Amino acid sequence: MMAKISGRIRATCTLLAIFSVCTLLFAQGTGRFDLAGPKLQVRVARGGKVLPIASVPNLQPGDRLWLYPDLPPTQSVHYLLVAVFLRGTTNPPPDNWFYKIETWNRKVRVEGAYITVPDEAQQAILFLAPETGGDFAALRSAVQGRPGVFVRASQDLSEAGFEQARIEKYLSSIKLAPPGDSKALLNHSNLLARTLNLKPNEECFTRPVDQQYSCLTQTGSQTLLDDGHGQSVVSILTNGSGSDLINAASSTSLAGGGVYSAYVGAVVDLVRLTSGLHTAHYQYIPAIAFPEAEELNLRLNVAPSFHNPKSVIVIGLPSIQAALPPPLRPADTKHVTCLLKPSVVLPVEGAPLVFSTAFAHDLVLHINSGTPHPDIPLTADAFQGGLVLATGPVRRDLYFSGAGEGEEKSHPAKTAPAQAQATPAKPDSASEITGTIKGYWGFDPFIGPTLRLQDVPGHGWKLAADDLLIAGRENHLSLSSSGTACIQSISLETAPGNQIDAQWRPSEKPNVVDVTLSLKSFDPGALHLNVRQYGDFEAVAVAAQTYSEPAKLASLTLHAGDTSAFLTGTSLDQVQHLNLENLVFTPSALTELPASAHDDDHQESLTLTLPPDAAAPRFPAGEKYVAHVALKDGRTLSLPVTLAPARPVVTLLSKNISQQADSPIHLANPNDLPVDQQVNFSLRSLPPFPRTGQIEVATADDALHTYLSVANGGLVLQNPHTLLGTLDPMKTFGTSTFGPLHLRAVSPDGTTGDWLPLATLVRLPSLRDIQCAADASAPCTLTGTSLYLVESIDITPAFSNPVAVPEGFVGTTLTMPHPGTTGFYLKLRDDPTAANTVTMPVLVQKPPAPATAATRVSAP
Repeated sequence: MMAKISGRIRATCTLLAIFSVCTLLFAQGTGRFDLAGPKLQVRVARGGKVLPIASVPNLQPGDRLWLYPDLPPTQSVHYLLVAVFLRGTTNPPPDNWFYKIETWNRKVRVEGAYITVPDEAQQAILFLAPETGGDFAALRSAVQGRPGVFVRASQDLSEAGFEQARIEKYLSSIKLAPPGDSKALLNHSNLLARTLNLKPNEECFTRPVDQQYSCLTQTGSQTLLDDGHGQSVVSILTNGSGSDLINAASSTSLAGGGVYSAYVGAVVDLVRLTSGLHTAHYQYIPAIAFPEAEELNLRLNVAPSFHNPKSVIVIGLPSIQAALPPPLRPADTKHVTCLLKPSVVLPVEGAPLVFSTAFAHDLVLHINSGTPHPDIPLTADAFQGGLVLATGPVRRDLYFSGAGEGEEKSHPAKTAPAQAQATPAKPDSASEITGTIKGYWGFDPFIGPTLRLQDVPGHGWKLAADDLLIAGRENHLSLSSSGTACIQSISLETAPGNQIDAQWRPSEKPNVVDVTLSLKSFDPGALHLNVRQYGDFEAVAVAAQTYSEPAKLASLTLHAGDTSAFLTGTSLDQVQHLNLENLVFTPSALTELPASAHDDDHQESLTLTLPPDAAAPRFPAGEKYVAHVALKDGRTLSLPVTLAPARPVVTLLSKNISQQADSPIHLANPNDLPVDQQVNFSLRSLPPFPRTGQIEVATADDALHTYLSVANGGLVLQNPHTLLGTLDPMKTFGTSTFGPLHLRAVSPDGTTGDWLPLATLVRLPSLRDIQCAADASAPCTLTGTSLYLVESIDITPAFSNPVAVPEGFVGTTLTMPHPGTTGFYLKLRDDPTAANTVTMPVLVQKPPAPATAATRVSAP
């Protein structure tokens, strides 16, 4: 890269044929401003107040400047100091705005020189030129001939000085970090970068620890202004003389914005100034000033020449304009600073010159409270990332009182707990207050940002209501109080005198901290957290209870208008009750859900109901609530619930079940439905029944089900509230269906209503005849098919002496007592609770006779 740049310089020199300029630029080497120049002392007086130049960000008309050339007594070359005031790029300054100061003059060397800023002046610039014949006139002619160049030079010198001051501040401050502590290096580098608005070379932190320090503290600015390709932007710019290289760099994103723009733009124009401002006798070279108190320490990037063209050192002074206060702002608007810490830093940013210069001075923190408090002095410290509060008597008297007369008042954090010290009283109200940064920006007072503060220890410490500590795992919990900014440490006391530190960080919520606590080696039981705060001698104990792994709540379903809720999850047998908006639901039925292939836990469904006499809650559908589930061990879990739409509600008005005309069995239970018969029923719907709604009919075990709808002909709407249904069990379910049937309404969106009993499907045997002997005490024989459908037979409705039919019976005859005149009774296996009446002819077998056939006798 250096070879390419050198080639460009040589080519440009050939084209321009300006040997002197090319020689000078090529000799600049790296171009860094690291050559010490001559020193000047400057003070500024305004309104009866005098400030050193390091504390003056801007000049104003009428300011009186004291200039003193601090040259060594052995100075062999006489330097002429020329002070010039400028008034714009197109308006040359008059002759009386040029001040000639002969530095070798005895009076000047003893007393210095005084000049006054004239009205309408906008910039001020100084020249240090070797004495020659006509030197003053030549400088005045150069400025009056090209005032815009010097206006821009003055501005660029100021910008370059500001930026270089920020870089120097970073480099000097980062050396305070321990070289072998990678974490400290990174932390302080980030703080410096934030307060100084710089971008350190992030690649340094990818190197081994022993190399990070040297990487960050290299001489120069390449580690702070890096173009991302291993080349220093400043080095590239100041090593080239051709306008093609400078223009290309100026058009890059680095030169166009962010933290690079001011410095790069200033260096670009200073290079142009170096290559463009020259005469046969003078070559102008820039000097960047580093004010310290009243001294202007000058840095050059080119060694001055005392041969023609002689070097004229150009020095910029502060702009002549109204004061622009620093735009300080909080680094984090949510951050609360504890005033009780031994060392307090107010994290602010946005005004890097506050930290890299002495423009801001006499800074204080003004406490905004009802009781007047003395202001606390502040010191800008980029290394610590903000404004540091004084630690002297002002803070001690302000926040720590109560020591006996003659006793020294000290910060509790610096004193052993065993010593008697007073603790600040805890107020009843919240402990947060505010403080405003005030101070001076040069000669002018300014008011900075207002910050959030805490000046008493927090009180009312408690865990969040829904936080549970589970033994055997890592826990995350929320700890709150009236103020959390003064936390010194949080620990878990496992036994008297045995403490385990807990990790914590501020939460997004005000006055809340998020605590991480490992309980992997703990059993369930009682414990407590110790919260130690600055300004409080004794730790605050927060009692807590650890539990075993609790029930896991997956979801809660509650429909508008329902008195039952459905909870899904695991270990739901631990649930004691559920509280929703002061309504208490208690468990009524627990069922296990089918296992999922991707779920290791067996999910359960728990039905919870309100008391039988409780009215249906009037919760609107779509509203969001939080249900609190109380477990039997005293824990309470929270679960969000969104109220589901109201379920469809239908009631059974009537039904008609046809009996088999050719069957001798008369069903005693009107709800029994022979499987080969249809059932017609009517329903009443409270809300209008939608035409796309359905009625689901299913067996009690949900093994078989069907849907009746208007579309498939199973439903007919008599009107919006009355509907007629028809079910053919044999056609729908087949011959193996039996037992209770129930139905429910299904909304178009799939929401289902409560189940209603419809009928009990029964299968009937086919009874052919019954034959009995003439002797009434003799048994009879019942003949038929599908007799396995019979559970038992008796001749009395009480079934006092039944004849049981074995399960899986495949015979066609049964032996039974002689029936009475009213027939006999039969219980079906599909509904063994009903005693059904059987009326059929009885064949009486008479004694055998030669030509007499058996006579068929009908039972009454």
